[in-house]
Amino acid sequence: MNDRAGRRRARRLAIGTAVVLALAGMNGPWLYRFGTEKYHQYQINRPEYKAENGKWEIVQFPEKYRQNTIHAALLRTGKVLLVAGSGNNQDNFDAKKFDTRIWDPVKGTIKKIPTPKDLFCTGHTQLANGNLLIAGGTKRYEKLKGDVTKAGGLMIVHNENPDQPITLPAGTKFTGKENGKTFVSKDPVVVERATKVFDKKTGKFLRNDPGLGRIYVEAQKSGAKYETGTQDNYRIQGLTGTDARNTYGIAQKLALDKKDFQGIRDAFEFDPIAEKYIKVDPMKEARWYPTLTTLSDGKVLSVSGLDDIGQLVPGKNEVFDPKTKKWTYLSKTRQFPTYPALFLMQNGKVFYSGSNAGYGPDNVGRVPGIWDVDSNKFTKIPGLSDANKMETSGTVLLPPAQSEKFMVIGGGGVGESKLSSNRTRIVDMKTDSPKFVDGPTLEKGTRYPQASILPDDSVLVSGGSEDYRGRGDSNILQARLYHPDTNSFESVADPLVGRNYHSGSLLLPDGRVMFFGSDSLYGDKANTKPGVFEQRIEIYTPPYLYRDSRPSLSGGPQTIARGASGTFTSPQASAIKKVRLIRPSASTHVTDVDQRSIELKYTVSGDKVKVTVPENKNLVQSGWYMLFVDDDQGTPSKAQWVRVP
Repeated sequence: MNDRAGRRRARRLAIGTAVVLALAGMNGPWLYRFGTEKYHQYQINRPEYKAENGKWEIVQFPEKYRQNTIHAALLRTGKVLLVAGSGNNQDNFDAKKFDTRIWDPVKGTIKKIPTPKDLFCTGHTQLANGNLLIAGGTKRYEKLKGDVTKAGGLMIVHNENPDQPITLPAGTKFTGKENGKTFVSKDPVVVERATKVFDKKTGKFLRNDPGLGRIYVEAQKSGAKYETGTQDNYRIQGLTGTDARNTYGIAQKLALDKKDFQGIRDAFEFDPIAEKYIKVDPMKEARWYPTLTTLSDGKVLSVSGLDDIGQLVPGKNEVFDPKTKKWTYLSKTRQFPTYPALFLMQNGKVFYSGSNAGYGPDNVGRVPGIWDVDSNKFTKIPGLSDANKMETSGTVLLPPAQSEKFMVIGGGGVGESKLSSNRTRIVDMKTDSPKFVDGPTLEKGTRYPQASILPDDSVLVSGGSEDYRGRGDSNILQARLYHPDTNSFESVADPLVGRNYHSGSLLLPDGRVMFFGSDSLYGDKANTKPGVFEQRIEIYTPPYLYRDSRPSLSGGPQTIARGASGTFTSPQASAIKKVRLIRPSASTHVTDVDQRSIELKYTVSGDKVKVTVPENKNLVQSGWYMLFVDDDQGTPSKAQWVRVP
């Protein structure tokens, strides 16, 4: 425990003990008559307590503005985009009721935004122009085993014609050569032409490697008798001549098994000034649960997800060019589980922490490492503890970002496993041979932890649950401040609302932290009652905002180039000890790869503060940032918005 945390804990205990003794001495039965809850409210609202622990408050929107918030992003206007899509609600999906809200945390206003597609379980990231890129979402909801009435599954369509692709419309019929059973496609599919393969030495033609297309098919009628148990080749009805000879399907078991969610290809930019979605070129692959990460050249990488037939995208990653608004495939494939935690490093490579959120084989793409996207080389990083409990873990780039240290927090076993980890693991990417070492432990095994970087360089870690989706009433009502300088946790006030699956947090421009969502599987300890989606938003005000004063910051340029400086005004300039440039968050499913806090060098002259932005484009990506200054007590100013071109 560091000295600062020790002193604060001692003062908290002293305050609490004094209050208990005073009340008991005045009127012992008072405590019993009004109950521990009354006393708890009395204690947590004392100025001394808030100055040591901070305070949590619930924001309850009017009923017509409530939604099942799945995604949240801080916009450069200071408002918060709250995206539900269908909100994990089949009825909403069937009714095409897709929701988005914009909330102004300063004015307290909330506005409905027309939502063009089901952006439930989409991917998102901040763009250089201040828009939010959003890609993917939901095409169809899952069907659990028992609810599936028609046998179906994946059909791989082969095209051996090297001269042209072939397009098969929705409703195409496939009949098995051995089993004689017929299945129908649900969507159209384009099957690329075959590739001619030649001997590299002699130039002699060897063969045609068929082009492949993936399509979901299902039986024409309901019932188990239409299931198949083994692989078969399928003749495609309606094709004639060379098309019939060159095109065929191959499928494994087509059965009444569970059918997973299916993704969409649609992509949008959300404009925070116009406050509307703008359609851009769709992705090459449909994706549900993808991660979007900005690369060194400013293009955005889209990775993983379930495709339009509910299968994990087979390592086919792609990039979005913000200039052309178009997507292109990477030349080589690499597969990850869904929502992988991918961060741009200062050398232009991508760090994969191993954190992810939900779908994919337990032996593919689970190992953390450094990914050179250009060459597709992947260098594994050793030392990860609880390596089998990385699903639903959180990853954060510790402040300041220049240190290039990452912390992996908690996590659980693959799928609906009961396993959870109380570990934190830290890796220093600036060492010659990076490896994970354990940081301070959490009190409980924690899935779905929320982690937000604060302007004073601490990290607020809160919420989560011990079991899958809060099963067994296992939500964790605890919050901690992690201090990177001492590698230690400090307990602060406990949150009022439990948060697990479909929850998240983000830093607001005034230094507070907003929490949203939570989608418990059950509503009771015995796991007999269905859970209810948590629609309340909660705000945590850190201890640093309960001090006597805070520095102010005004004036200055709205745009500062990398390597350039800008001068701001602060009456408290002489007391300033730290300047931070913090990228706004875009959070979902324990994944927030945008979040980073960059240290700025500064000089003070009178009431002027001159700040300088680092030159490294991979450290300071183009876009809008919050500029904070901290005084000698660690109290931050309100943020000034600054654009780095």
